[in-house]
Amino acid sequence: MSHVHLDRRTFLWSAVGATLAGCRVAACDVGANDLERELVALERGARLGVAVLDTGTGEVRGHRLDERFAMCSTFKLVLAAMVLDRAARGGRALDARLAVAAVDLVAHAPVAKAAVEAAATRGLATAELTLGELAEAAQTTSDNAAANLLLRDLGGPAAFTAFCRAHGDDTTRLDRYEPDMNVVRPGDERDTTSPRAMAQLLATLFRDGIAPSARQTLRQWMIATETGAARVRRGLPIDWIAGDKTGTGGDSDDGVTIKCNDVVWIEPPGRAPLAVAVYYDTGVVGEWPTDADQAVLAEVGRIVARSR
Repeated sequence: MSHVHLDRRTFLWSAVGATLAGCRVAACDVGANDLERELVALERGARLGVAVLDTGTGEVRGHRLDERFAMCSTFKLVLAAMVLDRAARGGRALDARLAVAAVDLVAHAPVAKAAVEAAATRGLATAELTLGELAEAAQTTSDNAAANLLLRDLGGPAAFTAFCRAHGDDTTRLDRYEPDMNVVRPGDERDTTSPRAMAQLLATLFRDGIAPSARQTLRQWMIATETGAARVRRGLPIDWIAGDKTGTGGDSDDGVTIKCNDVVWIEPPGRAPLAVAVYYDTGVVGEWPTDADQAVLAEVGRIVARSR
């Protein structure tokens, strides 16, 4: 990366720290009119889209609510919901098995790769994992091979998009498999969503969009997910229950900017749950978010916690 990019990130890290220090001293709260202003201040040359949906009132607030952003792996939350709901409604059971071969492995496939390697030690060319195991791996570890296998079993990207449409989301679309779907440049609508669309879809799924047993399992998996520990959940009060699904993208070789995303279900004590979608395009070409990039999302969490 260039020296200019590094300087911007160093400055951003300092700015976030200063913001936090100021709010600790002032115990500041964020009102409806201040939320977008605070989110705009976090951008600093990048592009930050945030939707905060109050499930009690249905109100959606945020910044760049209807702009398109690359989903990256946040689509796996919806994919897991599809698998769980299909089983709950009498379709393919979660204990049904899919073959997993070395040819199925792509970058970042911790669960699928371990299964293939274990099968190889027994002299087997393929492993088998259940639909439930694959869906849990896709959600909790962001296993790309698991996601691809499930997506094919469900009918491909078109089936994913149809599921979104059937649940009132006319924006979100999936067009490719992992890892190609992470290569999204400005103006490319493939494999994108908007913060408002994803927050509303999440709220729909947790309201009545999928069967109760599917909702319960999805909630448990989201809470158990650890990939977002340094993102929005980092900024929430310790007594708030939250589960999420992250998304990360970037490619130095292809000139793709780093994306640092997080979709979060939040249950504040004494309040209706919040569905929050955060999509952050850093504007920096590279492979992986820095600590400073993730700190921006943690600050979004703190802003959401202070909002009213």
